[in-house]
Amino acid sequence: MIDYNTEKIKLISKEQFNTLYQISQALNSVILEDSLIQETLDLVIKVINAERGLFVKYDSEENKFNIIAARNIQQENIDDLSVFSSGVLQKVIDKREPCLYHDVQSDPNVSQFKSIQIHNIKSILGVPIKHGEKIWGVILVDSLNNRKDFNEGNLVFLDFFSNLVSLALDKIIKMQELQAENIILKNQLQISKTIPEIIGKSSAMQKMAELIHKVAATDATVLLLGESGTGKELIAKAIHTLSTRKDKPYLAQFCGSIPDTLLESELFGYKKGAFTGANSDKKGLFEVANNGTFFLDEIADISIALQAKLLRVLQNKEIIRLGDTQVIKVDARVIAATNKDLKQLSKEGKFREDLFYRLNVFPIKVPPLRERKGDIALLVDHFIKKFSNKKIHIDPKALKILEDFNWPGNVRQLENVVQRALILCDDNKIVPDHIVIEEETDEIAIKGTLKDFEIMLLKKRLQEYEGNRTLAAKSLGVSVRWIQLKIKELGENI
Repeated sequence: MIDYNTEKIKLISKEQFNTLYQISQALNSVILEDSLIQETLDLVIKVINAERGLFVKYDSEENKFNIIAARNIQQENIDDLSVFSSGVLQKVIDKREPCLYHDVQSDPNVSQFKSIQIHNIKSILGVPIKHGEKIWGVILVDSLNNRKDFNEGNLVFLDFFSNLVSLALDKIIKMQELQAENIILKNQLQISKTIPEIIGKSSAMQKMAELIHKVAATDATVLLLGESGTGKELIAKAIHTLSTRKDKPYLAQFCGSIPDTLLESELFGYKKGAFTGANSDKKGLFEVANNGTFFLDEIADISIALQAKLLRVLQNKEIIRLGDTQVIKVDARVIAATNKDLKQLSKEGKFREDLFYRLNVFPIKVPPLRERKGDIALLVDHFIKKFSNKKIHIDPKALKILEDFNWPGNVRQLENVVQRALILCDDNKIVPDHIVIEEETDEIAIKGTLKDFEIMLLKKRLQEYEGNRTLAAKSLGVSVRWIQLKIKELGENI
């Protein structure tokens, strides 16, 4: 580093001091190292009266240089490092101090470098960029014609510049390290973090949680698919809570079994006099949810006419109130939910195909409770705490009854059964007698696949014969070998 005595500092001109001030402001505003020199290299080239400027990062392990920024006097980028003198770059690294070559063609120390001869370089200034004790990179300016301004005063200026860069670089590297740590922590949390208000640690719930965290960070339209009672509205709320819109409105509207005109007026609002009883203007829910999130539950139940108006909202982000002609712009993220097969309905002409594809940007399948039996104990504990102020335990046999049931009504049905058990419970323990589940036929109880029916039937027979596979097989009219294979196939579901 140059010894900055008073005489040396006097070599820096007023213009150069002003330039250093501008550069310090620019360096304080940057965040990423790739942009560290881009905004300032042009200033350096101009004030030194050079023709080209280069900032390189030095890789000490591989002993090579990588361009961060390279510019010419026309303020154009240079992408080819070979047009600069790699020999002089290496000399700056080896000497660890600023280097001035006023006339490289006649300087025996550097004139032998091939790049100097090929590109006819006349003068070079080079200074190291230090980070702690290490050389982080090199700043180099050169000229193919001019030599008179490549003097000690400009070398002092360039070294001042390198010190400013070093100070900014220290801040930026620390910031980048913190950002990298933050990304790692976020990724780790994404795997383990629970969804707000959602109970469950099963693999099915973990997979769904990962999808929720990913889509929440975007503004994509989400379609929640799943049976009734699986908690689709809670998931919609969770997506909103985890999104950048969390401080904006969250609204929900149930679309099933509501007359068309009433639903339309709720969604889009109306103008005074639009119909009997419309005594004043009213905002629709889409307007109220502007900049926030709007959850449409049971979307399959809306009429074809209303589907067309909903499509307009998704396509153009605009609505028209009932009885009005004025277009109103709205920006509400839409999350829709259904327990029906929208694709099949669109094939049957009962649901607009274009609306289906608008809604189906990011589908999430919400697993039924029978596919996450491992979460039942957690859910039971949650509902006990929700509905009772007393410390109540559940008998293992009572819990086994709950875990063995197929739950066609899913989490909502389980919640009702637990609440009922708490009413029947006189002391601090829920026992099997307190578990009252509605009697339902197998046809009603099973809304899933043939595999679901096999699981239920096999469980019932094994329970009936206290785990005796021979008797269970005889009652089902199958071999013991079949029972053994089926138990192995179904695994944890049995």
